[in-house]
Amino acid sequence: MTTKKKSGDYGHLVSGITELLETARRASARSVNAIMTAAYWMIGRRIVEFEQKGELRAEYGEELIERLAADLSARYGRGFSVRNVWQMKAFYLAWPTPQTTSAESEGREILQTVSAESSLSKIASCFPLPWSAYVRLLSVKNENARRFYGTEALRGGWSVRQLDRQIESQFYERTALSKNKAAMLQRGAKARPVDRMTPEEEIKDPYILEFLGLKDEYSESDLEEALIRHLEFFLLELGGDFTFVARQKRLRVGDEWYRVDLVFFHRRLRSLLLIDLKLGKFTHADAGQMHLYLNYARENWVLEDENPPVGLILCAHKDAAVAKYALENLRNKVLASEYRTVLPDEKVIAAELEHTRHLLAMRTRGSLAIAPEKKRVKPGPQLQDR
Repeated sequence: MTTKKKSGDYGHLVSGITELLETARRASARSVNAIMTAAYWMIGRRIVEFEQKGELRAEYGEELIERLAADLSARYGRGFSVRNVWQMKAFYLAWPTPQTTSAESEGREILQTVSAESSLSKIASCFPLPWSAYVRLLSVKNENARRFYGTEALRGGWSVRQLDRQIESQFYERTALSKNKAAMLQRGAKARPVDRMTPEEEIKDPYILEFLGLKDEYSESDLEEALIRHLEFFLLELGGDFTFVARQKRLRVGDEWYRVDLVFFHRRLRSLLLIDLKLGKFTHADAGQMHLYLNYARENWVLEDENPPVGLILCAHKDAAVAKYALENLRNKVLASEYRTVLPDEKVIAAELEHTRHLLAMRTRGSLAIAPEKKRVKPGPQLQDR
């Protein structure tokens, strides 16, 4: 009887300590996230103020970001790629005033003391969501939708996975069209099992590891760079049709800067091939962005004797890779059919992308540089007319 009682007491002790440690680890991750988010907001603010003070041309802003990214990467390593530094600037522009919950005067006070050491913790208290959530929100171009998702994520205590799922399912648009918005919001606040994140996952968030200078298998930017590099080798190995043009080729539409991950020229088609890589599921927004690239390329990059450009959208989701050609901008179905006959099969490219991601996942240490496996790379079956 005494033994059973002691055993029960010990089980209660273990469960209590386990709960305490998980709570502490989550709190640690949130604390680091808050400071990191505040630091990135301040970096973005200083970049914008530097540009405005010097009355710099918009074109020079791109050079400034690249130079700053190179200098910061040399000092602090991963976490300060051109893409990440752009996100810091975009973060400040999207949230130029800290989200204070008290009087407006308090917000002005924080801005005035932004150079003081104490301002870091003050600003951190104004951004309650993790940095990865703000990065995801930046992809939402509709300002009202972005504000909606941020508010609901905070109100419902959404994890980044739940936020991502709601954005992909167009929860904002569905709620706006619903006749019973309260019921929609209530259902949306409920987390699914796949939305939950363990304390280990929160602590090992690649953004946190990069910010602290800690090593992990690979960061998201490392993975993206490795996949793009290997894809470039793969397409060149398919034969003499592909000619490399550029990697991370930039373009400007209005006040927005974009980058096309890879640009090739197909000699037989006499057409540019624009490739955009996404680390996630395929969405309608990806297709819309590719059409933006194709319209720009047709007006600014295509020569008089060349055919219209074609796009290739690659989504390296953890469950399965997807490759999809964008041919809707071609003049007619006959030309689209010709393109499909000549271009490599989408399934072949998706299989190579999946294989490469699997190799990266297996290499938990060491360099991410993957040499092209010439024995594996073979021209895939050509697409048949549809």
